[in-house]
Amino acid sequence: MANLASNVAQKQMGAVPVKTANEDTQQYEATDMLACVWIGKDKLQMKRVPKPTVTDDEDVLIRITGSTVCGSDLHLYHGEIMQMKTGEVLGHELMGIIEKTGPKVTKVKAGDRVVASFNIACGTCEYCKKKQFTACECTNNSSVMEKLYGHRIAGVLGYSHFLGGFSGGQAEFARVPFGNTNLIKIPDNVPNEKALYLSDIVPTSYHAIWEAGVKEGEVIGVWGLGPIGLNVCQWLRNVFKASRIIAVDDVPERMELAKKKWGVEVINFDKDTDISAKISELVPGGLDRAIDCAGFRYTKSLVHKVERTLGLETDSSEVLNEMIRATKKFGTISLIADYAAYTNHFLIGAVMEKGLRLIGCGQAPIQRHWDACLSHIQKGDFDPTIILTHRFPLDQTDLVYRRFDLKEAGIMKTFVETRFSDPPMPGTPMLMNVNDA
Repeated sequence: MANLASNVAQKQMGAVPVKTANEDTQQYEATDMLACVWIGKDKLQMKRVPKPTVTDDEDVLIRITGSTVCGSDLHLYHGEIMQMKTGEVLGHELMGIIEKTGPKVTKVKAGDRVVASFNIACGTCEYCKKKQFTACECTNNSSVMEKLYGHRIAGVLGYSHFLGGFSGGQAEFARVPFGNTNLIKIPDNVPNEKALYLSDIVPTSYHAIWEAGVKEGEVIGVWGLGPIGLNVCQWLRNVFKASRIIAVDDVPERMELAKKKWGVEVINFDKDTDISAKISELVPGGLDRAIDCAGFRYTKSLVHKVERTLGLETDSSEVLNEMIRATKKFGTISLIADYAAYTNHFLIGAVMEKGLRLIGCGQAPIQRHWDACLSHIQKGDFDPTIILTHRFPLDQTDLVYRRFDLKEAGIMKTFVETRFSDPPMPGTPMLMNVNDA
């Protein structure tokens, strides 16, 4: 993490009291399990670690049948998120079978097949009552975040002590706090490969469009065609009924998929370096709305490359400035991509003068959208498996990170199976060795 954010973090350490135990205070069963753990910057390891157990009254212990490696996990892999500690169990997307519950868990029971939300919400605080679950007041004990952001957001599974220090789901078992709020029971007619991504990317992509206020017939720009961006395109075409979708990326396979499946007009930023000018050519009046699915790691100019290297900024404003120029007056820009702290050269004057609505979507409160997303999956309006490219065994998760980070072998979205997993759904990738991909 760049020096500015790190310096803030150094000034305010310690923990804020919360309503649930995290991994620092959790008790364990006598047995162990296999898990993917963070060792240091760009270093992961598959290790045997203690198996978690029920600690609090609303805890649920899950026998994991599926997890994945998400693009946002790469920020942890590269040490870009504050308060990473050696031995952290990674992974914020998971599903499985309930093995054990605390005495106050009433909405699910042992034996149920469930998906866990990536975020941890108590279900009863001011924000949870408003369905703003990722703003929960009661699950993240990081005083560092409170100092840096002014407030703490909810805890997140497997995503550093900056977000609560909870162990994640790239493992054989996981403890999910507040099971009444953070689990959804999956119907028998929805296979694991379609259910797993309800843990994050399916409702997160839906939330980005929902927050942007997209209306039928509008022209929408999408920056970034990773899993979130591609899902955004699918939602825009099949459910929100955008008239045109214009997407910016540079990965040929992803651009071709977006064109073929959803009629997306694509711009390759390696070839068209002035993105705003290209969009102005395609849409003379500008985009009705723009959605940022790219994020802070994507620097193009030498200035931003140098400033990030020297720790003079954490996040590049280049993508955001392109969106500001390309969006029509009084249009809307929504940010669902990860941003961490500070940016330079932000075109704030255009935001004010053009009357733009700039919306931070937050870490998406996915529980709010679960019912709608599951319904669309069951009706066939949305298919999460379109972007599923590979199936790998849990014991190779550390290798999956490396190849995914390098964008090798066309790896886009994976299904990571454990010894508890069902056989692959027909028509989805078969299990393979990472090195053979």
